[in-house]
Amino acid sequence: LAVVPIVNSVDTFWVGRMGDALALAGQAAANQAFFTIFFLISFLPNITAPLVASAVGSGDKDAARDRICESLFLCNILGGLGMLLLVAFPELGLSMVLPKGAPAMEYAAPYLRLRALSMIPALMSATGFAAYRGMLNTVTPLKVSLATNAMNLVLDPLTMFGSRSIGFVGAALATAISETTGGLIYLKLLLRRKLVKLSQLIKPPSWKSLMPLIQGGLAMLFRQAALNAGFVTATRRAQAMDPTGVSAAAYGIVMQIYVVGIVVHVAMQGTAAALVPAALAKSGKDEARSVADRTFIWASIVGVLLSLAQYAATPFLVPVFSTLPEVQEAVKSPALIASFLHVLNGPTFAGEGIMLGLARYKALASITTVGIGIMVGCLASPLGKRLDGILLSLAAFSAFQAVAVVYEYLKIGPLSRRLKKNKLEIKTA
Repeated sequence: LAVVPIVNSVDTFWVGRMGDALALAGQAAANQAFFTIFFLISFLPNITAPLVASAVGSGDKDAARDRICESLFLCNILGGLGMLLLVAFPELGLSMVLPKGAPAMEYAAPYLRLRALSMIPALMSATGFAAYRGMLNTVTPLKVSLATNAMNLVLDPLTMFGSRSIGFVGAALATAISETTGGLIYLKLLLRRKLVKLSQLIKPPSWKSLMPLIQGGLAMLFRQAALNAGFVTATRRAQAMDPTGVSAAAYGIVMQIYVVGIVVHVAMQGTAAALVPAALAKSGKDEARSVADRTFIWASIVGVLLSLAQYAATPFLVPVFSTLPEVQEAVKSPALIASFLHVLNGPTFAGEGIMLGLARYKALASITTVGIGIMVGCLASPLGKRLDGILLSLAAFSAFQAVAVVYEYLKIGPLSRRLKKNKLEIKTA
């Protein structure tokens, strides 16, 4: 899971060594455009993990293999379309993020064209990670992540500054190569464990077998579209603040540091999405509720620790990503707000993971849509004209998400204590 943000951190480090704010702004815009398409499709791996966990918990390995192959098939088709769009028409994808005539477009378009080559492998890696997460195996994904990050770490300076380098866009090429390697490693591992059949990857699944993915997928697709709309709006606001690219570069650095912390939250989310349905299938609601409670507690503790760690590390990390004094100064206030967001993200991601594990897709999509509406409303106000205002808008979204998912778990969801209490009262009567 850490491949994407850590790879991007390495890329940002080397691009920052160039001392060009527009290069950093272009890279940030290209990555946002790439992830807008990537995350629209990656709802499939998010649904795959709890489905695999339920199948494994029930002892049905064939069902687990079918779910993985169905997800890979759809990821290959949709990922291929996304890749062709961004490779052939990068300016079209970037128009979501960059205003017309933006100086950063000159840097962003060629970067995105190479970055998009890894769309299918990145989705394969996401599905492979989801499959192993569903089997409660996190060691194997860690090894794959370390291998691909090491490759990117070596390739970045070679492609950007070596004797046969291609300059700024070399970072995108290095990322594409490392993510392609990661996708192929996952495919080989899944084939070895007989959790994938090559014949199933080229044969369209039946409509009946796709129904579990489709039913949850539509709600999750809607949720991801809402998230993309919110974060694209935020990025576009930052890109349009000044023609020098300083604000956009600062925003890109803040989000890069912030997203590395998000990896830990997403890991907690994935843990909940796998452990809760597995406990439910094996031992019933009481055990699933106990697992969910522990997840909330640990995720909240981790959120506080991440907040403190990011606050302490930011003064040392910012100079690593940019040598420009004006960019370093612009980062200070937004970075402080971003570190606080991890406190809110702890219970938020735990609650989202529990909802994913319990197939509460529509409820989660509804909560996220309302939260994004709040965020976009803040961005449309005077807050959206300042970098710290953009981060405060994100804080409003995170605060709403935290309250909503905790309330859903405690009062409305299938593991709520109110529901348990009502059942006990009915039995007593």
